[in-house]
Amino acid sequence: MWRYGLPLLMFLALAVLLYSGLGKDTHLVPSPLINKPAPLFSLPDLLDPTRKVENAALKGKPYLLNVWASWCAACRQEHPVLMRFAAEKRLTLVGFNWKDAPADALAVIRTTGNPYDLIASDEVGRVGIDFGVYGAPESFLIDADGKILYKHVGPLDQDSIRSKILPLLPPGGQP
Repeated sequence: MWRYGLPLLMFLALAVLLYSGLGKDTHLVPSPLINKPAPLFSLPDLLDPTRKVENAALKGKPYLLNVWASWCAACRQEHPVLMRFAAEKRLTLVGFNWKDAPADALAVIRTTGNPYDLIASDEVGRVGIDFGVYGAPESFLIDADGKILYKHVGPLDQDSIRSKILPLLPPGGQP
């Protein structure tokens, strides 16, 4: 009896487990940082390494921190969306170049355009660890007080900006 019953029971348990994952939003990854202060960072500016990009200096205005890299195919897919969103000037866009050679990142920006107001270079990836980054692209909406309001995993598209990010901005466009 157990010879046939045990494999059937294991198959049914696996089927229930797989079925429970259907229909879940794969971009929704809970972050323990939501509604908490963003980790502090001071990183070289990709465009001018003699300057620093520091989130302490960004306090007082909301921003979208977008994690990207030259080696990231999904980042290239997301890039035109960021270019259009940047043109609207509704929110400061801060690029977070992650685990990337600065020369490669600069080549991408020069070729495809620069949607960012600032670009921090986290070549080694240490600050990315503080943010819980595990892949690119990822985006964090950070309010004027430096608190993380939202984390988006994967490439942003017009729908995710319209349905997830813009609703967190008050009518004036500033959270």
